[in-house]
Amino acid sequence: MAYQVLARKWRPSNFKQLVGQEHVSQSLMHALQHDRLHHAYLFTGTRGIGKTTVARILAKAINCESLIDFNPCGECQVCRDFEQGRFMDLIEVDAASRTKVEDTRDLLDNAQYAPNQGRYKVYLIDEVHMLSGHSFNALLKTLEEPPPHVKFLLATTDPHKIPVTVLSRCLQFNLKRLLPEQIDAQMQFILGQEQIAFEPAALKMLGRAADGSLRDGLSLLDQAIVYGSGSVTAEAVIGMLGTVAQQPIDDMLQALAANDARALLAKIADVAELTPDFADILQQMLRVLHRVALLQQMPDFVDQEFDKQLLDMLAKTLLPEDVQLYYQIGLIGQRDLPLAPDPRSGFEMVMLRMLTFRPQTPEAQALEPVKPPVVKSVTSTSVPAVAVESSAKHIEEPRPSSVSQTAKPGNWTEIIAALNISGRTRELANNCVLDGIDDSSCRLLLDPSFQQVGTKAEDNLRVALQNYYGKPLKLVISKQAEQQMTPALEIQKAREDRQQAAVDSINNDENVQALKDTFGARIMPGSIEPLN
Repeated sequence: MAYQVLARKWRPSNFKQLVGQEHVSQSLMHALQHDRLHHAYLFTGTRGIGKTTVARILAKAINCESLIDFNPCGECQVCRDFEQGRFMDLIEVDAASRTKVEDTRDLLDNAQYAPNQGRYKVYLIDEVHMLSGHSFNALLKTLEEPPPHVKFLLATTDPHKIPVTVLSRCLQFNLKRLLPEQIDAQMQFILGQEQIAFEPAALKMLGRAADGSLRDGLSLLDQAIVYGSGSVTAEAVIGMLGTVAQQPIDDMLQALAANDARALLAKIADVAELTPDFADILQQMLRVLHRVALLQQMPDFVDQEFDKQLLDMLAKTLLPEDVQLYYQIGLIGQRDLPLAPDPRSGFEMVMLRMLTFRPQTPEAQALEPVKPPVVKSVTSTSVPAVAVESSAKHIEEPRPSSVSQTAKPGNWTEIIAALNISGRTRELANNCVLDGIDDSSCRLLLDPSFQQVGTKAEDNLRVALQNYYGKPLKLVISKQAEQQMTPALEIQKAREDRQQAAVDSINNDENVQALKDTFGARIMPGSIEPLN
């Protein structure tokens, strides 16, 4: 007898054997139980998840002579004819090869006649979205009011191409993509029945490679059995799929956690000699980072797929925000990887991006000296004879360092920094001048041009002052008789001074003057900004 592939040999023959589609099988079994069968069903979903299989099981169930728990018995004459492909009342059509309206009309001409063997004549139309517009119109009337002995079962991977007039006449079921764990479990069951040796790690890789399709997973399993000479091993699956073993990926993650760029690039160079799929390597790294994030939030989390010692080390070495950042950079890098000059350089840039954008620790930030503003001058020599634009970068206002409670209270700017306020409350404080402070009250002079809205900002400022000084101070805010230099005006003046310094630096730059004299270039107004 000819060999039968696993996807066909182990195709489910009743609802109980379906994998991962309980929401569909349960609904259909209840319909059979209460005799509430619709005249038209539409099964949608991606390839290889069981649309046609569910339709065939339903066609067999509604004609079965003796249902067992509302499942086809598999023993009556109808079930045997179904299994052998000899049931005359099942008309199965591939719409992709019969798209013309004449084919549809010929198909429906016999719908008026009673069934030959079963209770119902079943029309199973696969890939129904491939029918032409005229074919849908020819089908529409019969689909809406079919004879009582006719049932329509439609299956498609693209329901958006089906006219809404057809969709509204069908009971629609959307089949789900299968999880890798579900595909893995089904493979283990099948290999146990077939008495074929396997390694669990190999089936995990095949389950992920199946991408939600059990049929694709079983096809890969067939290929792995042949590739492994009768057994399914992790080494054979890695070679067959062109993936990389887990150990090099673990080494790269350890180098990433240690912030060791040299070791990371050396490991990438070693892996590149195997001509791997770098997109798959990035996917595996994202899976490990996902497990690390789970372990950081749930210390009792147990994962059987990856090395627990590695996960524990990464969870302790990396900060949770670093893990989230690496995961996001990896996701974006996976999207942009096809745009890179070559896969290796694209993967290296993703790894270097993780190292570059890793936030510094608070200790390192505290030790970092504050740099004065730097103005970037235009030095390009390949500029068109129309304009010269400076590469402008926005400056970020440095946050004032916090002041201890022992600082002199007369410096209002330092007091504002120590209050740890923000938003509208900080804006109010910046537009005030300290008039005086004692044990009972704090007196502020408000800039007359400041438009104050509501009293919530005042309340927040009073609470912050009370917490800062540790005493119940009363806040008194009055308008200034004459406008004085408030912190807000000081910040504005400092910005204007930096801006003017940047403009003067560009205008006095020798390279800029040379470009103006040689090419008649000009500086675009508003294009110069200071750079810290």
